[in-house]
Amino acid sequence: MIIIGEKINGSIPSVKQAIERRDSEFVHNLAIRQADAGADYLDVCAGTAPDVEAETLIWLMDVVQKAVDTPLCIDGPNATTILQVLPHAKHCGLINSVSGEGKKCEILFPMIRETGWQVIALTCDDNGIPSDVETRVDIAKTLIEKAKVYGINPERVHIDPLVLALPADNQSLLKFVQTLKAVKSLYPTVKVTSGLSNISFGMPLRKVVNQHFLALAMYEGMDSAIIDPCNRDILTTLLTTEALLGRDRFCRNFSNAYRNKKIGPISSSS
Repeated sequence: MIIIGEKINGSIPSVKQAIERRDSEFVHNLAIRQADAGADYLDVCAGTAPDVEAETLIWLMDVVQKAVDTPLCIDGPNATTILQVLPHAKHCGLINSVSGEGKKCEILFPMIRETGWQVIALTCDDNGIPSDVETRVDIAKTLIEKAKVYGINPERVHIDPLVLALPADNQSLLKFVQTLKAVKSLYPTVKVTSGLSNISFGMPLRKVVNQHFLALAMYEGMDSAIIDPCNRDILTTLLTTEALLGRDRFCRNFSNAYRNKKIGPISSSS
């Protein structure tokens, strides 16, 4: 399971304050904690006004890359901004994201065509996020085929079917799974990803809902997720599911996580 650490994001109040203060130590420590917890990529998202987004992203990237060697997931809504900051990355990582909106693909795909960069592709377009599976699959097909035109193979694409909040769509998880299976049947090497928090928006016990979503989505074939790797309960769910699915030989990763105290002991209330 590919872990994309979510914590360096300007939409989080404490991170927003650190960005405004240019608190390098705060961001530095966040990067180290997530890398030590097993993140494969570290998401960096400025969450600022468009006129300072590029400058802020470059500052974040510089701080994080001085702290750890973990590849970055460069996160921003503006494709032109991502294009500006890409040269400041020390290693190829993930771009978050492209979609069927506007000309995002046409801006970013030429830049990464002959590189090792991977990309998260959202199943939305100029009409917004579709509620049905068929449209999501069609958008995914369009994005993957566009990528192929630029020499970007499906294995470099992480499709995000954009799970909706469960109170708003009672079939949200089921549609996510149906989209995942349909896309993978067409492109077996493509990856499928998701953030965890959208599914539980507006619900009590959000963390519990997120944990169950993670386990079910992993069982159905989700390859990567944007999560907090420092969250004991989420990481426990991930490691347990990996072991139960036979992906953790002799349960070494699960056992070592507790023996090395990467994860605290489970209490009786957990």
